[in-house]
Amino acid sequence: MSREAFPGATSGEADGPPAARPAKPAARSRASGGRPKRPSLGGGRPAQDRELRAQGRQTVRRLLEAGLAEFDERGFQAVRVDDIVRRARTSHGTFYLYFSNKDDFFKALLRDALHDMGVITDAFPVVTRNDTGRAALRRWVHTFCETYAAHAAVIRILSQADVVGEEVWGDGLQLLFRLAEAITQGMTAASPKWQAPAGSAGGRPGVRRAAAGRAAGEGRASSEGQADGEGQRDGEGQAAGEGQTAAPAGHAELTAVACLMMLERVNYLLSVEVRLPRDEMVDRLTAIMFAAFHSP
Repeated sequence: MSREAFPGATSGEADGPPAARPAKPAARSRASGGRPKRPSLGGGRPAQDRELRAQGRQTVRRLLEAGLAEFDERGFQAVRVDDIVRRARTSHGTFYLYFSNKDDFFKALLRDALHDMGVITDAFPVVTRNDTGRAALRRWVHTFCETYAAHAAVIRILSQADVVGEEVWGDGLQLLFRLAEAITQGMTAASPKWQAPAGSAGGRPGVRRAAAGRAAGEGRASSEGQADGEGQRDGEGQAAGEGQTAAPAGHAELTAVACLMMLERVNYLLSVEVRLPRDEMVDRLTAIMFAAFHSP
């Protein structure tokens, strides 16, 4: 729908008081100067070619908070643009100044979620086999849970491949692979038992290849930069043609994926108001992950 269809709407318009019952504020990273940065505040496709003033960004923020609350309460499919603008106490014309449609609106919320989860991914620590490593892991798990809670409605929608488009779902899947690889690297760096032999195909995490190969029943993955004939591993984790085992690295990757799935499912339950004590769950998640990688 074109903005000409709403001649009364103007750029940066902020009509009406703040939205009732706003959603929880999204997790924010800090830009230079200590100012919060939210990628979504640039709006959707209609707003990409112009720089929004403070009033316009405030309008976008109000729409996003209203839409996030609607998605959280009713799910993606049940929510209409009518519901978002009603909750934001603004007009359809204002909505279409900043977003092309509901899908474009959701992608703006998704940018925030992917950005913040990307920050969490990059911050995964090296988890040493002592109290210091365990404490570092617990801090990270706590931050993961806080970030998930801030974006829970978006993450739940993203997990439904039949609701969102393939491109959108693929962005989330790519982040999942990155996070699993970060966990593998952080948890194995200080644990010799997980290290693959020098020169083996398992020297670098390849979560996508390992998980995809096992799911397809192929049980093999190619080493990065090698031809399939040189880098294939059989289902027992042996490097083809070299006789060197890559099983420790492969098992570490699968352990990381399992830990990540556990993190996601527990946080999903927390996000749908299942009565689980958050601090206790952080402690238990930390203990399970630490034991999974650092057991004797």
